[in-house]
Amino acid sequence: MKFVGLMLSYLSAPLRERRSRLLVTLVVVFVSMVALFTVVFHVLMDREGQSHSWMTAIYWTLVTMTTLGFGDITFTSDAGRLFSVVVLLSGSIFILVLLPFTFIQFVFAPWMERRERSRVPRELPADLQGHVVLTGLGLIEDELIRRARRANVPYVVLEPSLEQALARHDQGYQVMLGAVDDPATYRAAGVDRAAIVASTLPDARNSNIAFTVREISESVPIVVTANDPAAVDVLELAGADRVLRLGEMLGETLARRVLGPDARSRRIGEVAGLVIAEAAAVGTPLVGCTIAEADLGSRTGVNVIGVHLRGRFELARPDLRLEPASVAILAGTTAQIQAYDELFGRGERVDRPAIIIGGGRVGRAVGAHLASVGQDYRIVEARPDRLRDAEHYVAGDAADLSVLERAGIAETQSVVITTHDDDVNVYLTLYVRRLRPDVQVISRANLDRNVTTLYRAGADSVGSYASTGATAIWNAFRADDTLRVEEDLDVFTVPVPLELVGRTLADCDLRRRTGCNVIGLVTGGTTRSHPTAREPLAAGTELVLIGDAEAEDRFLGAYPPPRLARRLGRQAVAASDPSSAVDASRRTPEVPR
Repeated sequence: MKFVGLMLSYLSAPLRERRSRLLVTLVVVFVSMVALFTVVFHVLMDREGQSHSWMTAIYWTLVTMTTLGFGDITFTSDAGRLFSVVVLLSGSIFILVLLPFTFIQFVFAPWMERRERSRVPRELPADLQGHVVLTGLGLIEDELIRRARRANVPYVVLEPSLEQALARHDQGYQVMLGAVDDPATYRAAGVDRAAIVASTLPDARNSNIAFTVREISESVPIVVTANDPAAVDVLELAGADRVLRLGEMLGETLARRVLGPDARSRRIGEVAGLVIAEAAAVGTPLVGCTIAEADLGSRTGVNVIGVHLRGRFELARPDLRLEPASVAILAGTTAQIQAYDELFGRGERVDRPAIIIGGGRVGRAVGAHLASVGQDYRIVEARPDRLRDAEHYVAGDAADLSVLERAGIAETQSVVITTHDDDVNVYLTLYVRRLRPDVQVISRANLDRNVTTLYRAGADSVGSYASTGATAIWNAFRADDTLRVEEDLDVFTVPVPLELVGRTLADCDLRRRTGCNVIGLVTGGTTRSHPTAREPLAAGTELVLIGDAEAEDRFLGAYPPPRLARRLGRQAVAASDPSSAVDASRRTPEVPR
């Protein structure tokens, strides 16, 4: 029924502007036919010697055209009977067109249109607040929505087209009908009560959106993306609080994992005064050491809170060994992170160029970052318009062995695959891994569901475009008490539950009971990244925890903090988004290039 409604609405849309004119034309044709048949009726009746009034002629014509055929007035001649057949057939056909058209266009179609429009709101409830406003739906928004649903945070996607809005609604998204450049849309969406407005549309459209939203609300955070570096200043002038250059962000993330002269950590964010960073072990003396043997706590002050290895995250434990593909998640103060970089940031000198497959924004960003730390590189690119200088670019298809040989596949220690097509990235990852089983392979994924596929194909590290953008926006939204480290992995703060006051961390055993690990304590505004297991927990202290989504849910289920529950607006979500149980990961929006 939903499909039929959509099709009727779609098919009737082109007729709405001219349906009145067409109806008038049909009525004029009908009246003309009745008039013509009435005149012919008089002529034929006069030939047969019958005399009838004009009213009787109109009566006979209508009765015959509608196939009622009472039989009270009949012709006796063959010509008259043939005329009766003509009137009957032409009238039946015409009425079968006129009546359904009138009913569909003026009764059924408007009713269906009103019914379909009522399914998609044009205004959000006045009591809804703390929600996320998205100006479209793409890879990043889809991932962001999945995280919002998991955290019970309300959201809305603005859609200017009714047909598209209905399609999104049927897919389980919370949508609102409205143009993204119309101030009335944002007033109806309650941006003055929203937690954040996020847009990943083209630069010019993003500047219009930021300027429009800022005129309505001076306080709501606005996060937008920028493709052109020159657009950053314009977007900030338009009112955007944060401008994300996702291609450069993803390129820097991939570049930091390349085996080279720079093994410095990459800052992910900060929560409760605790800096969270990631550091690749490759090229450092840490490879082969356990966390206990590395002893980073006493040497630098940082706390290793977990290790990411080929798509799998493990919470830190003393016997966890660091491999070349390991990426350590670090927590500490700014000074402690700097101490780590001074000790391990230089890495081992690698003189052989890294190979970058793909010369788009991400590939160029990888090359620029490698150049900034003194690492040579070669970019393999098939499109002539993307070729820059002969020193760093190799023209040709990366699937051609001769092209890779010219780029130095036999000597390189690292290959970074950055194309915007996940199928191509999987193919090239398999190809490079077969050519060089010992080489470091770093791949880009656009869809999060392909991350595990790339790891299975042989990648040592994978960076997700969708996850990078969603994480940046999510962290801008929840930077005060939650930091998304990576997919389904959060660092968050909660007050020490009353049940745990006076007990030690060893007694609480939160890691076993909930899956969350305590990485810091906040007391009197001061954060300590190395809490001792035998220290009693005091009232008024905040716990800094790390855990995946399930572990966080278990902790909040066992020790629900009222402040966090209010922030997440759980009741508002339950009332405004009945479709929140739908899994957004099943849908595949278009891949931005």
